[in-house]
Parts: sequence; C-alpha cells; structure tokens
Amino acid sequence: MPVEHYENFPVASWLLPPALRPPVEAIYAFARNADDFADEGAHTDAERLALLDGYARNLERIGRRERPADPVFSRLHDAIVAHDLPLGLFHDLLDAFRQDVVKKRYATFDELMDYCRRSADPVGRLLLALFRKDDPANLRDSDAICSSLQLINHWQDIAVDWGKGRVYLPQEDLARFGIDESRIAEGRSDGAWPDLVRFQCQRARAMMRAGSPLGTRLPGRIGLEIRAISAGGLRILDRIDAVHGDVFRHRPVLKAGDWARILWKAAFWRPAPVRTAAP
Repeated sequence: MPVEHYENFPVASWLLPPALRPPVEAIYAFARNADDFADEGAHTDAERLALLDGYARNLERIGRRERPADPVFSRLHDAIVAHDLPLGLFHDLLDAFRQDVVKKRYATFDELMDYCRRSADPVGRLLLALFRKDDPANLRDSDAICSSLQLINHWQDIAVDWGKGRVYLPQEDLARFGIDESRIAEGRSDGAWPDLVRFQCQRARAMMRAGSPLGTRLPGRIGLEIRAISAGGLRILDRIDAVHGDVFRHRPVLKAGDWARILWKAAFWRPAPVRTAAP
C-alpha cells in the first residue's frame, strides 16, 4: 500500500511477512488519514483540529478496550489489541499533526527534531513493536532513520510546504546562510541557496547512515524492507544534490528506474563505517 503523499516510501509491501501486512496497513491508514486532516482539503484550522480531536477520542475508546465502528479504528483496535501496541505512540502522531495546523515556523533545528520525534519516529517504533524487536539499540536506530526520512520529505517539498504556509527550514539556518523567505516565495535557487539545502541534506544523510545498522541487524524481510527504505531516502538526497537544491523546478521523486537500484543496494547493503576524529 503506497502512501506517496504521507511518507513517499512503500509500506506493507511484499517484503513484509503476510501476517503483519494487515496491522501495518491499519497503522498507515490511521496516520495517512490524520495527516490529511492537517494538510488536505479546504478545512479551516478549527475544523482540522476538530477532526484530529475526533481521532483522539477514538483512540481513547480503544484504550478502554472498546471497538469503534469506524473501519479505520476497528482495524486499528484489532492491531493494537493483538500486538499490544503502545497507544501513546498514536497520540504522539496526532500531537504532531495538530502542531502542523498551528505552527508554521521552526526557530532551531532542535525544535524541528522535536517535531520529527512525534511526526515520524512513532511509525518506526510501532513497526518494531509488531516484530517484537523494540530493544533500545533498535529504537535508537529506527528513530534516526525515521527522522531522516521526515527531513528528506521536508527538503523535497519546500515549495509544496510554502503553498501551505509552512517553512520547515530552521530560521537559524536561513539567517546563517543569509536567505530570506522571499527566496522561497519566488522559487529562487541562486546565491547561497544550494549551500543551505546541501547543509540540510548532509544532516539527513548522516542521520540515515547512523541508523543504518538497524537494517543489517534485523533478520529476513523486515531487514530488507528497512534497507530498501533507507536506500530510497538516500536516493532522494542524491537527486536533490544533483539539481543543486533547486527543488522548485525539479522536485525529486523516485522513478521506476530507481527501484532496481534501490533493491540491489538493499540486498548488498553494508552500514557506512563510523568515522572518528583524527587525534
């Protein structure tokens, strides 16, 4: 079930064990719909928040072991009960989507990472819980991969997010590179813009590589899925670099020809060596 407008990466694919595809689909249906409440359509901000509050109430019903009639939540209920999934992670996602409605700028990178902790990391943590692989080392690496994917999504969608009134580029970095938001409004990629975007891509790439041991540590199909997702994220970063950060005219997406390359890399993936500072 591809959810291109949510994560831009495949989920519940043929790489996953068939028995786990239904709970994965239930998790992503919840996340996709809630994300759409915050992003899509012509709703007012108040209406968006009300829709998200309705989702929160259904989560609370599941917490009371009630099975909502709504198909999204009846399936989610079954997944949560069968696999003892942490309900708080779903609330974290809703909290991030509410934040998208009311918060349009991020002063610092740390502030943005706090958003990623709630908007992206819960999905990876839920998948690890499904596989009973949610030990501290795996959670740490999963958070790095998921936050990296969220950042990659932000950097490929700078123009799209501007149309929604949002700028995820940290204000401190815009100031550091001497970039005014008018540059985004005008779709200009001259001057220091390529350096700014390259800096953000380097951050995301380092984060992805830091989490990459997860894909070799997890066995079988889930490990291959993680490696494929990681390779896909790095491929998007390569495409951003190739156009020198001009995501206004060349929004980077994965194309049919990319998938053979991604699967080959996933099959023969080796974690990047850890670089140490020179003495």
